[in-house]
Amino acid sequence: MRILLAEDDLLLGDGLRAGLGQLGFQVDWVRDGLAAARELAAQPYAALVLDLGLPRQDGLEVLRGAREAGQTLPVLVLTARDAVPDRIRGLDLGADDYVVKPVDLHELAARLRALVRRAHGQPQERLRVQDLELDPAARTVQRGGEPAALSTREFDLLHVLMLNAGRVLSREQLAQHLYSWGQEVESNAVEVHIHHLRRKLGAGLIETVRGVGYLLLRVAPPR
Repeated sequence: MRILLAEDDLLLGDGLRAGLGQLGFQVDWVRDGLAAARELAAQPYAALVLDLGLPRQDGLEVLRGAREAGQTLPVLVLTARDAVPDRIRGLDLGADDYVVKPVDLHELAARLRALVRRAHGQPQERLRVQDLELDPAARTVQRGGEPAALSTREFDLLHVLMLNAGRVLSREQLAQHLYSWGQEVESNAVEVHIHHLRRKLGAGLIETVRGVGYLLLRVAPPR
């Protein structure tokens, strides 16, 4: 799950990037509001963690601009501004959650997972499609009640496919969800991960739409 972190505090930003990375997130980190607005316009993110006190452009202006541009990604405001009027303004401008610093890293990760689930119409903690079950917090997968051992990339790819079950995603879209800045991506990386998922999970789940991309089938195909 690739997210954008907009935080100008170097120590906190570095800690959040590392900590969220260990909890399964791909984190792109920017340190001012203009950079945040630029990246939001250029890249598809699962969510935005937004500090309000950013240099060059205030976080609330970043939020306002994103919503006016029609960007619907979940936005979690993370700030030291704990006054009620600030919270109200942030929520009214389109924030989905509001957390006051300091924040527990695991709580932040749980809030992000919940926001992303709800943005994809998935109210339950565990994702279920056909006989496949994925637990984003524990990072475990089962098919037909049997556990499946997946690599980090395979898990992340399956997570994206399950959040978008029934929707075709292109190879480029999948790669953008899997890799953050500076990570080398082989030209056939997505295809390799898809191949491994099919081998480990079995048939009847992931369909190739030739010339378009891949989708996770909501209903098993007839035998």
